Amino acid sequence: MTGPRPTDGWAGTEIVSERVDLDPELERRLIPSDLLHEICRHALDVAPEECCGLIMGNETERLLRVVRVTNIMTKMHVSDSEAFPRDARHAYYMSEIEYLRAIEEAAAREESVSAIYHSHFGQGCYLSPDDLAFASHPLFPFPRADQIVVSLLADRVSEVGVFEPIETAAGRFRGRRLEAAS
Repeated sequence: MTGPRPTDGWAGTEIVSERVDLDPELERRLIPSDLLHEICRHALDVAPEECCGLIMGNETERLLRVVRVTNIMTKMHVSDSEAFPRDARHAYYMSEIEYLRAIEEAAAREESVSAIYHSHFGQGCYLSPDDLAFASHPLFPFPRADQIVVSLLADRVSEVGVFEPIETAAGRFRGRRLEAAS
């Protein structure tokens, strides 16, 4: 997350009670193997904490490059545990300085954020109620971005999914498996 968690009392945020799982009926989506490897490597590098980052693209290629962003949720938790009851093992909060710099650099390259990613350590591949509430919040900086989740189980990547915003329903997503293009 790039801002306060919805259930942490962020004014105006609707609490969402359902999560979005991967839909086995949907065809898998492919991603360049070097990008998928970088996302998974990031998740493994910071485990047991959650990783987070951005994927940049342009008009012709939606998935061009990965930008790692530091998860500062533990820092937020230590400074105000009431407002931020979770640490980086259970949530993420993107360093605003880093993601703003990444957006500025992307604009200079005629790119934009096409996806954000984070990991779940010891959990499955889904968008949690907190993830959904935050992504549907009016102040969410990347409303049309896909959400990529890496599930880590037993210190290995178990599954990777992409959750695509559904154009017809604000704050709604559909999930499908994400795999490396051969």
